[in-house]
Amino acid sequence: MHVCIVGAGITGLATAYVLQQAGYRVTVVDRGAAPAAGASGGNGAQLSFAYVQPLADPGIWKMLPKLLTEKDSPLRFRLKADPAQWRWGLGFLQACNSATSQASTQSLLSLAAESRVAFEQMLQQESLDCDHKTPGKLVLYPTQEALDTAAQQVALQARMGGATQHIMNAAQVARIEPALGSYAPRMAGAVYTPSESVVDCRVLCEQLATLLQQRGADIRFDTTVHGFDVQGGSIHALRTATGVLQADHFVLASGWDSAQHARQLGLRIPVYPLKGYSITMDTAQQAHAAPLVSVTDTTRKVVFARIGERLRVAGMVEIVGADTTLHTDRIASLQQSTREVFPQLNQTADVQPWTGMRPATPTGLPITGRQRGGPGNLWLQTGHGALGLTLAFGSAQRLLQQMQTA
Repeated sequence: MHVCIVGAGITGLATAYVLQQAGYRVTVVDRGAAPAAGASGGNGAQLSFAYVQPLADPGIWKMLPKLLTEKDSPLRFRLKADPAQWRWGLGFLQACNSATSQASTQSLLSLAAESRVAFEQMLQQESLDCDHKTPGKLVLYPTQEALDTAAQQVALQARMGGATQHIMNAAQVARIEPALGSYAPRMAGAVYTPSESVVDCRVLCEQLATLLQQRGADIRFDTTVHGFDVQGGSIHALRTATGVLQADHFVLASGWDSAQHARQLGLRIPVYPLKGYSITMDTAQQAHAAPLVSVTDTTRKVVFARIGERLRVAGMVEIVGADTTLHTDRIASLQQSTREVFPQLNQTADVQPWTGMRPATPTGLPITGRQRGGPGNLWLQTGHGALGLTLAFGSAQRLLQQMQTA
């Protein structure tokens, strides 16, 4: 069986790897010039297998007015004459209730657990050098009320069979991660998950692409999808800027482009781009000032992850449609957050600014598999939001299982 996968980010390449391991012939096409040219390239680098909380949470209602009106808010919303934006926004608000949030948490935890197993098996089998470490993660909360709410989420995940997590006060946080010592007085405490990991997603994607090619996969970059030839309820061929590509099955793992590609096939899927930003700093000469443990600051909605001798700082959610402009004020905001949380860290001149578009569904649950009304040999693999790196290998295993039983 020959499978054509559209998308060479972490989701597409993980899917290609799993399918190739199972004996499928694989072709990957991507409009970018290299692997991870989209949302995977500069993401937060955290593998959040244990602490998952959907963006659509009932607490958003209390926070929304402040998020929408503050000048330096991590959320930026630009209303557009775009029905897809309206549908996504309304679907998101409808999902911001306790029942939906708990159901989404259960589903995400289950998928994340599967993904951890598949990812770690891949690492054991392959000799990849992608700055993978397991330093643990601290999720910081500014007030006791916020920390108490987080404790409820931890208890919920524990009942669902989640990994071991601990509620820490500010002093305990500073002992776990000394680089947070100056910031400790400004927090109530944190959720500490010792089992959480980090990895350089861009390097991981590059090495996966190399492995795939060495084992016979056809990977085509700089290849724009123009459309599909459909015959008798199945896709006969993919039309691209460089020619026509035939296959037995087609997988859309093209991030936020998946919605557009699906529309070409008469499908409307609830995937919309949530724009994010990151910076990456060299910390080789001041390792003591940068955190070893991964850190998520809920006040600023910013994550900090040590990948090798670099610090990745990522955050922001912009609901602005297809605007891929890298805005300097958002980069400046990430730099300011870094100064406030880690004041001992001297920022380098080159912070490697980046922006990317996360493909998200309103509930936060990815879409994997066939869609009703679509061609019989079309499979979707999209909508992972900010958890693409975390969920990629679990989603790939689920897609393989569906293909094998179809």
